[in-house]
Amino acid sequence: MGASEERDVLARRRFDMADAAPLLLDARMAITSWTADAERLLGYPAAEVLGRRAADLLLPEDAARIPELTEGCGEGSSWTGLMSVRHRDGHTVLLMVRVVPVQHSDGPAHWVVLLADLEGGPGWDMSRSVLERMATRSPVGIAIVDTDLRYVWSNAALEQFGGGPPQQRLGRRLADVQPGLDAERLEAQMRRALETGDPVVAYEHVGRVRSAPHRETAHSLSFIRLEDDHGNPIGVYYTVVDVTERYRARRRLALLDRAGDHIGRSLDVLQTAQELADVAVPGLADLVAVDLLDSVLRGVEPAPGPQDDTDAVPLRRAGHQSVRGGGVPESVVKVGDVARYPAGSPPIRCLADGESWREERLDPLAREWATGALDGRAASFLDLGLHSVMIVPLRARGITLGITSFFRRGRQDPFDEDDLSLAEELVGRAALCVDNARRYTRERDAALVLQRNLLPHRFPEQDAVEVSACYRPADELTGLAGDWFDVIPLSGTRVALVVGEVAGHGIDGAAAMGRLRAAVQTLADLDLPPEEVLAHLDDLVSRAAREEGKGADTLTSGMQAVGASCLYVVYDPVSGECSMAGAGHPAPAIVTPDGTVTFADLPHGPALGVGGLPFESLELTLAEGSVLALHTDGLIATPRTGRDPEAGRERLRRALAGHPQPLEGLCRTIVDDLVPTRPYDDVALLMARTRRLGTEQVATWDLPLDPAVVADARKATTAQLSAWGLDELAFTTELVVSELVTNAIRHASGPIRLRLITEHALICEVSDGGTTAPHLRHPKTTDEGGRGLFLISQFTQRWGTRYTPAGKIIWAEQSLTEPPI
Repeated sequence: MGASEERDVLARRRFDMADAAPLLLDARMAITSWTADAERLLGYPAAEVLGRRAADLLLPEDAARIPELTEGCGEGSSWTGLMSVRHRDGHTVLLMVRVVPVQHSDGPAHWVVLLADLEGGPGWDMSRSVLERMATRSPVGIAIVDTDLRYVWSNAALEQFGGGPPQQRLGRRLADVQPGLDAERLEAQMRRALETGDPVVAYEHVGRVRSAPHRETAHSLSFIRLEDDHGNPIGVYYTVVDVTERYRARRRLALLDRAGDHIGRSLDVLQTAQELADVAVPGLADLVAVDLLDSVLRGVEPAPGPQDDTDAVPLRRAGHQSVRGGGVPESVVKVGDVARYPAGSPPIRCLADGESWREERLDPLAREWATGALDGRAASFLDLGLHSVMIVPLRARGITLGITSFFRRGRQDPFDEDDLSLAEELVGRAALCVDNARRYTRERDAALVLQRNLLPHRFPEQDAVEVSACYRPADELTGLAGDWFDVIPLSGTRVALVVGEVAGHGIDGAAAMGRLRAAVQTLADLDLPPEEVLAHLDDLVSRAAREEGKGADTLTSGMQAVGASCLYVVYDPVSGECSMAGAGHPAPAIVTPDGTVTFADLPHGPALGVGGLPFESLELTLAEGSVLALHTDGLIATPRTGRDPEAGRERLRRALAGHPQPLEGLCRTIVDDLVPTRPYDDVALLMARTRRLGTEQVATWDLPLDPAVVADARKATTAQLSAWGLDELAFTTELVVSELVTNAIRHASGPIRLRLITEHALICEVSDGGTTAPHLRHPKTTDEGGRGLFLISQFTQRWGTRYTPAGKIIWAEQSLTEPPI
């Protein structure tokens, strides 16, 4: 078939009589009738063309075809094709032409000619055979189904997607040619296009086809309804394109995005390892196990460099996940347990050389490398249902932290190089997060050790108050803060209660706090009044800031202590007297035995190290059973109330009044009520319920300045110890009383008082009106005196001097729980 013949065939198929311009030719092919439509198409008025031969309007090539066409048009037949006609203005117009003979009984035949404009007709020079070759040889799978969704035509490219060659599809439906395929879902899209007429474009189908039963593939399908000349649906035309690589690339990106969102959300090593396993299942693998070096879990720095693959390396299961869920039944090692791998096994080799390893097909009868059992049997890969594996070492900052094992089971595809690259990307991200968590664990453990050494582990034994405390740092990551509290036993059964606060959090604040706490404990041993303790503490902070601030380019702990606050309270259980002084610190709350809550009218002193007015103390007497609540600003300051003291006090007042419960646990209840889990500021609360020593626990004698009274004092002491059942301490106590009373008579002035107190220790006190401090000496062999205080220091646990407005008190303590010396 020639080019002109192919063009004519196409024209016959595309001719539409409704849009044609009719002409009439006589037997000589001269124009005898010319219409307005013909004039519109070719520009000639009727006067110029009537009587002219039709061939005069055609190009020479088409004019030469007229005799052949007229001979081929017999009775009852016609000819349709394309012809090139000269327009009146000289350009060529391609027209679709139909020639129909009209026979007359009384003469020769005439011709009816129908002309139709192709509107850019050169594109229609393609023949049907060209179009068929295009569809048949297209790399895109193409098929046509009828209204019953049965195949009526398909091209060869569709065979690559399964279902056999085109001739085997004819008359069959998709489910018949592709068993196991989700044909119902695809046919639903066909029906949708068939019923609505709306094309379904780029519908993505993911699954396995018969041509690739062991590989998950993705295809993009488009469905378009086919209609006849009257617009009635006659079937569906659809195309199929393999988009597996694009689908897998999209899934890889989505998995990496998910990893970025979900891995490393905390600074917990185990949680980070579990997040890695959770992200990789099921997007990459069916089973994932993360094993870390035991040192990593403890925050210790792993040994640098590769390890010998013959070493027995202690690995611990840090996380795992499975598509089967239910506690990961395939795993022979539980989270937290040691995972023991034999020397030379793939996991140990990967750990040793830091290189990944992949095996597309595992030996089903080989044993799983990790030591364990499944239902009492050796666990083979067949038992576990695993068939493909990747092992990727977790490496961060040049150090190998552990390994991650990825497994596939069932009909999943074996791992390929793209999967290994993705696994290495995931593990690389997770390794940095694990190492950050490890480093944080190390630093936090060190910080907590520091904090435990800075704050009291337990309260010392004393009978003055019942105490309870709660501490909540604002820095929840390190647990470090600048707040502190202390309970310090003093002489004479008294006790010092201390609460302080340093600006800032973290290790700098904790270091500054530690220095202040140590200084307060040292000053407390001097038995100074509260205002003098704070005065000395203020001097220490100011001096340290001046010394450390010279040429310093960083904020040292001494400088950070400037502006710190402190509250120092001394309570005497014998008299019930309480004295307190504050340095820029809120006053304590006082809860009376009847539940009334007030706040001490504490004179406001300046913060430490800033200078200003001198410190003043407040003296008051507390009834037995009263509760002192010493606290830092964080307890009463919130983002809502800020530093408004009245609002904070009112909240604390309601909290204290609303919990008439035992002191044990009350501190935590109060803090939980007033402070969120992540507090606005560091919080320290120290609560103390006062006690009173009974009169039977205290014995007092006023003594004259007469040497003869020493013997009477010894006798009175012996009798009192016998009444208390402490006869075993009589000898040492007589010695202490004799020495202290004798020294008072010889070297002091004013009234002398002897007092014995028994609680957890036996306390002997001698007071006088002098201000001269006694000194412990080490006498020579030939010295006749000076051994009194030396003997006291040897026979008692503690001794010392404290000053009062009327003079001084020398005291000594003997333990009631330890055997006498």
